[in-house]
Amino acid sequence: MQMMQEKAATPEDMQVQMQAWMEWAGRCGEGLLEMGGPMVGNLKLTNEGGFPSDKNVVGYSVLQAEDMAGAQAMLEGHPHLGLDSSCEIETHEVMQMPDKA
Repeated sequence: MQMMQEKAATPEDMQVQMQAWMEWAGRCGEGLLEMGGPMVGNLKLTNEGGFPSDKNVVGYSVLQAEDMAGAQAMLEGHPHLGLDSSCEIETHEVMQMPDKA
């Protein structure tokens, strides 16, 4: 079976996509701590060794919000969600550790 290849994005397509990302970043303001970037070569490590990840994580960003509801609000209209109906975003909260003072 031959797989269909996706049409390569034109420079104009890429510019439109980048503009959508920049507009999203602008709406996040100071809450966007790190724009992040694309991810490749995902690896799952276990006691038995390293294996290809089955999570299909393709990118990351670092946000700062008061709570998960605030993070969810920042992600409304995120360009990744408009790419394809299978696209999704997971949010993970970093637990604050007590100061070691």
